[in-house]
Amino acid sequence: MPSSPEPQESSRPPALFVPVDAAGAGPGDWWSATEFARGPWDPAHCHGGPVSAMLARACEQIESPDVDWVITRLTVELTRPVPVGRPLRLAAEVERPGRKVSVVAASLNDVDGIEVAKVRALRVRRRDFPLPIHPTAPPSLTGDAQDAPRVLMSWATDGDQVAFHSHSAEHRVVAGSWDEPGPMSLWVRLTTVLVEGEPLSGVQRAVAAADFGNGVSSAIDYERFLFINPDLTVHLARPPVGEWIGMVSHSRYGTDTDSSGAGFAESELYDADGRVGRSVQSLFVEPR
Repeated sequence: MPSSPEPQESSRPPALFVPVDAAGAGPGDWWSATEFARGPWDPAHCHGGPVSAMLARACEQIESPDVDWVITRLTVELTRPVPVGRPLRLAAEVERPGRKVSVVAASLNDVDGIEVAKVRALRVRRRDFPLPIHPTAPPSLTGDAQDAPRVLMSWATDGDQVAFHSHSAEHRVVAGSWDEPGPMSLWVRLTTVLVEGEPLSGVQRAVAAADFGNGVSSAIDYERFLFINPDLTVHLARPPVGEWIGMVSHSRYGTDTDSSGAGFAESELYDADGRVGRSVQSLFVEPR
C-alpha cells in the first residue's frame, strides 16, 4: 500500500467520523470517515470496525420514548467498500416494532444513493431483576488488560500509513502472536472516539473490536491470500462495560488442504466483568 506521513497532532481528525455538509445531495444525516477509520486492504476504504460502530450508534439513537431497549444482536453487512473522506448518508428506522422485542435497521449510502453498509439489530426490553446462580462455561480469557503486553499493530500497512488498526486502537496480547498464524487472545481499546463530543458506548466498543477477529486470528499468509469479511454478527448477553473488549479468536477456511473460497472467524467477547458475548464473521478467501 502507498504510505503517507502521519499528520501532526494539531491536524488529526477529532473522531473516526465527522459530520459534513452535503448540499445538493438530498436530505439526511451526512458523515465522512476520517483517515483514522482507514482499513488494511486499501487506503481509500474503511476498516469494518468503525463502520460497524457507526451503524450501531444509529440503532442506539432511534427514539423509543416508551421502552428502554437493550441491543442483544447486530448483523452488519459490508455490501461495498466504504470510502474514506467522502460524504455518506446515514439513515435508521424501526423495522419491527414491539413491546418486548423489536428490530431496528440502519444503512450507509454514498452520494449516488448506493448502499455501502447496513445493519439489523435485535433489541429486547430492559428488565432489571435478580437471577439465581446458574452454571456457565469457564472463561477463556481472564486477568487485567493492563497486565498484558502492548503490541503495535502495523499489519498490512506501510510505515506511517494512518489507519484504524494501527492508530485508533490499542492492542494488548494475552496469547498468540502477529508473527505466527493461528488463534489469538487479546484486549482491544479504542483510542479515537467515534463522533466528536460523544463517549463511546459499550455496544459501539464491542462491535468495533469484534471486527478485528478475522485479522488477528488469520491462519494463512496475507502475502499469498485475501481473507475479507463481508459481514459481522455480534451477540451480547448484556451491555459491555469499561474501555477494554477482550477477544479469544480463531479462523477456519475449509479443510487443512482444501478451500471452497469460504470461511469464518469466531470470537468470544469479554469486558471488565467477564464474558459478554460472541461474534462471527463470514470470510471470502482467494489466492492473490
